[in-house]
Amino acid sequence: MEDSNNYGHQHPLVLLNEEQLISNQSGASADCSMCEEKVSAPCFGCAEGCRFYLHKVCAEAPSELNHPFHHNPLLLMKKAPYSNEAYICNFCDKPGEKFVYHGSCELDLHIKCALLTFNISQNNLKELQHVALQPPTKRDDERLEDVTKCFGCWEPLANYTYFSPDSGFNLHKKCSELPIELNHMCHRKHALVLQFNEKELTCKICQVTPHRGLVYGCSPCEFIVHIECLSPCLAPVIESMHHEHPFRLFPRQAPFICDACGTGGAYSAYICCTCNIIVHKRCTLLPHIIKSKWHDHCIFHKYFLLDDFRSSDCIICHKEIDPEHGSYCCSYCNVTFHVNCVTEDKHSYFIFPLEYEISDESSITVLERNDAGEATKIKHFMHDHNLTLVGGYENSCDGCMLPISDSCYHCSECGFCLHKGCAELPRKKHVWHHSCRKPLVLISNEVFKCEECSLLCNAFAYECCECLKKICLRCVITLTPGVQKCPKHEHPLFFYRNYKGRCNACGDTTWGAFRCKEDDFVLDHHCFSLPITAHHKCDEHLLSLTDHDDNSYSESHFCDICEKSRDPNNWFYHCATCDTSAHVNCVLGDYPFIKVGSIYKVEHHPHPLTFVKKSYYYPDCNECGVPCEGLALECTECNYIIHWDCVDLNLSFLRFMPQLFGANHT
Repeated sequence: MEDSNNYGHQHPLVLLNEEQLISNQSGASADCSMCEEKVSAPCFGCAEGCRFYLHKVCAEAPSELNHPFHHNPLLLMKKAPYSNEAYICNFCDKPGEKFVYHGSCELDLHIKCALLTFNISQNNLKELQHVALQPPTKRDDERLEDVTKCFGCWEPLANYTYFSPDSGFNLHKKCSELPIELNHMCHRKHALVLQFNEKELTCKICQVTPHRGLVYGCSPCEFIVHIECLSPCLAPVIESMHHEHPFRLFPRQAPFICDACGTGGAYSAYICCTCNIIVHKRCTLLPHIIKSKWHDHCIFHKYFLLDDFRSSDCIICHKEIDPEHGSYCCSYCNVTFHVNCVTEDKHSYFIFPLEYEISDESSITVLERNDAGEATKIKHFMHDHNLTLVGGYENSCDGCMLPISDSCYHCSECGFCLHKGCAELPRKKHVWHHSCRKPLVLISNEVFKCEECSLLCNAFAYECCECLKKICLRCVITLTPGVQKCPKHEHPLFFYRNYKGRCNACGDTTWGAFRCKEDDFVLDHHCFSLPITAHHKCDEHLLSLTDHDDNSYSESHFCDICEKSRDPNNWFYHCATCDTSAHVNCVLGDYPFIKVGSIYKVEHHPHPLTFVKKSYYYPDCNECGVPCEGLALECTECNYIIHWDCVDLNLSFLRFMPQLFGANHT
């Protein structure tokens, strides 16, 4: 056996052949500590038998790689040079934590991806000994069910494919033989060079941004195109099931604006002479009707907008839509979407078939209306009694737990009340920020942790019937696409899901925020949905959410609850009568959205328990013996009280117990 450097490992490494590797592993497979793929011989292993392995190819990887697909040298690093040490590979678009080839322009590649693409460029794939090339596979091969894309062009695999089930690398034969440089009529200024799309530019032909694989590009012009978009075998005629006439190829290089999506193109346009429209190749297959998670109704594709929609902005990006070009719109709600915005994530929509239509199942039955047609008496399916529309009612909504400042539906028998908007929410609803494609169902009277804000709540929620995760009404309403209003700001706010900035309310950096188009006002999701008023035992009056401190004396900038310093630039709760000021979190506490007085049942106590928050008298918890100063559960039939934290701890243990003792343990 041949010695090798230890590559940071505490013991010497030795070169193992296949027989030695099997003996060393003792029947249990292991991964390479550099590329994190299943190890195979020849490889280096720990001489002391502590299951540290390196592929021979990985161990011999150069510390500096001059890659033909990149203009700067790539340095092999044990960890990525970022604060969290994680990175996303610019070739396969998958995360990594260990060894990385890093470029000065922040190009990051898994060691396996760097070596594979380097060998593609040198046309010596067989030198990657741990990526075993197999004979060409056919499209119906069962092994292609989970790995159906070529790692070069990321198009579906077909005949003449290199297929490697162990490493996950799959290549069309044609992609393994691509020329490093070529001339093409779509960009006549310079030759196009095979490269990584490190700047994440958009393909000039199909207008799609490739996040994985290789592209042909011209770095000086910032011009890139997909490998497949340069294919000489573009169909001369495309028959689309979504358009009544065939589209014909116009193969000349000529700039155009696609009539289907409203974005530009430069080559390989398709035209319909009957309708006098010109579109990208991918837009020839654009569906006419889709159901999107961004909207409750089906939306229809239009090649131009009617007068009713001509001043509309896209619901997703909030930018203006050109009415002379294609977009998706809902005639029921008068809302519009850019084609590329609503179809960007293929998992966020599906082409509309009738059997998947969600019935507009209302949560309320209208019993009476006034002369203006407004519902004044309703029956909500979540409540036993009839609700009446009233104004000026001071209480919290039993649906979202936020204060009521306008008209609401109120129950005269038990005091139950709902914001008008909360009452009118449908029983089933698609939510764009939830990962599953199934609609969410409205539920109530369960203690749950919201998937979006991570706060505990027992008011209304939308539950996914697939993953059973729940989202509180505040998050569903707050993150509903469209214009939002904040009482603390004069202009409307829009939610930008990819915006990174500093929140004006708490001062923290946020990823995804509500932002004003008129100025630099920004709110994160949590601060946007803060209650405008709140009660606390520190003051007999209602505290108001305040966005500025008029007091210039630094001695006044402290919290009257925790008695610690307070940043005068951050929002706080204040009582003008008593001059009381307090941190937002100190006023709201750990459980601001648990309904005090609601009923909760636990298995270890025979009677139903009631949520309480003790203000002055603090009895000892029957579980831990510590006084119940915060949220607790109290029995009205016997002398029993328990911290909610103690209940939650027991529930967490019961959920975790099957993992400790086996799935069948009870």
